[in-house]
Amino acid sequence: MPKIAITNLAGDTRTIDAETGLSLMENIRNNDFDDLQALCGGCCSCCTCHVYVDTDWYGKLPTPQDDESDLVEDSEHFRDGESRLSCQIEVTDGMTGLHVTIAPEV
Repeated sequence: MPKIAITNLAGDTRTIDAETGLSLMENIRNNDFDDLQALCGGCCSCCTCHVYVDTDWYGKLPTPQDDESDLVEDSEHFRDGESRLSCQIEVTDGMTGLHVTIAPEV
């Protein structure tokens, strides 16, 4: 299980043992981070699972598909080179050390 650090909206960081094969969103929710609403349940349609990926890791993740890019770029909290939808990132064994911060929604 890869160890992934998650920072919540209050700025508190906790490292989780993430389950491979699940999305990052599912892992965050399964580890009781209430700040991530993920209203659409991972359908890539709402942007409520928006996270900031540490810049060292952004380029190591699979490139976002157009639908994800369109949604996240429309967010008022978009950060180029950091913003991703956690529902679109499948956790793999090679992700130990990944750090993401939950983005504000409004």
